[in-house]
Amino acid sequence: MTDRFDLSEKTAIVVGGAGLIGRAVTRGLLDHGATVIVADVNESAGTELVSELGENVEFAHVDSTVDEEVQATVETTVEQFGSLDVLINSAYPRNENYGREFEQVTIDDWHENVSLNLDSYFSTAKHASAVMKEQNSGGVIINFGSIYGVQAPDFTLYQGTNITSPVEYAAIKGGVLNLTRYLASYLGEYGVRVNAVSPGGVSDQQGQQFVDQYEERTPLGRMADADDITGAVVFLASDAASYVTGHNLVVDGGWSIS
Repeated sequence: MTDRFDLSEKTAIVVGGAGLIGRAVTRGLLDHGATVIVADVNESAGTELVSELGENVEFAHVDSTVDEEVQATVETTVEQFGSLDVLINSAYPRNENYGREFEQVTIDDWHENVSLNLDSYFSTAKHASAVMKEQNSGGVIINFGSIYGVQAPDFTLYQGTNITSPVEYAAIKGGVLNLTRYLASYLGEYGVRVNAVSPGGVSDQQGQQFVDQYEERTPLGRMADADDITGAVVFLASDAASYVTGHNLVVDGGWSIS
């Protein structure tokens, strides 16, 4: 059974691969034998990660909100490695005003942030699936959703802190999850599986009050580490999940059931 988790014949693009979760996902895919392209707009973080990880990993500078750059990255990957087997969408592009309270969000900021994210997921899925449809082996697309794409935020978690759950985030992640279902239905006949992973809160230097309030509400009693998300991605990318498509795998320590 462990052979079904082997990714040694797979080539994967991790969009947002230099980010917090993207780095952990990249390591997990490499650990299971995949060749990984870290696709990110942050060149310094991306090249540093690739240098650290060594073999079977390359960096591609790409802005996932620019359709032409996404297409070029997919085409270059196929030319160099012969296939594109796995696409991971973990980027989260946003503008400088992102993170404001609901009342302070302007319609222009709403348009820009929703568009940046959903356009990115659409563009990457479109270009990757065009390749995967022509492959005998099909392919796998994994989109990153969130528990806040499944249910409403608990705003008591943010009381006494200087952060909130932005309104754009709920719309974006809800949209990502239904885009995932659409793509799974549309691409299934071509052997392309499309799933989502929805993390709960991931530890990222949040203030202690928020952390305490979040962990008190979570059955497992802690926030996630980025590495906690990796197993779900490896499973969905592998042949162990060969009959899984259109699914949203929630990885939240039980937060959404409490």
